[in-house]
Amino acid sequence: MSTHAPNEARVIPLRRPQASPPAPPAPKEPLWRDLVGDVLRRERLAQERTLKDVAETARISVPYLSELERGRKEASSEVLAAAAKALGLGLGDLLSLAQDELVRHTRSRTGHGRTSSPRAQYDGLCLVA
Repeated sequence: MSTHAPNEARVIPLRRPQASPPAPPAPKEPLWRDLVGDVLRRERLAQERTLKDVAETARISVPYLSELERGRKEASSEVLAAAAKALGLGLGDLLSLAQDELVRHTRSRTGHGRTSSPRAQYDGLCLVA
């Protein structure tokens, strides 16, 4: 027995209504090693120095310095300090320049330099041991 009136059509949808497409994922923040590597490479190129020259001065291998510059390796603070010193920078200078890159990236991503996180209100350098 049917519950429909005899003169009414029964509509059976062929497809379920589609939900609106998902929002595109937010761009990822860069990795710290990428930021530090970019700074190392930029500083080396600004001084018109070769990987070999800087690696020898820092007493690290050329392939390792290359991997640092490309963000492929996480360097210890000792290695970062040696690479920075070889470029005439202090470790704090290197980290400050990398932090500036992160802030610039965040500003370009959000349009105003602040993210929605309450913890993101601090705009200074913070190192965690």
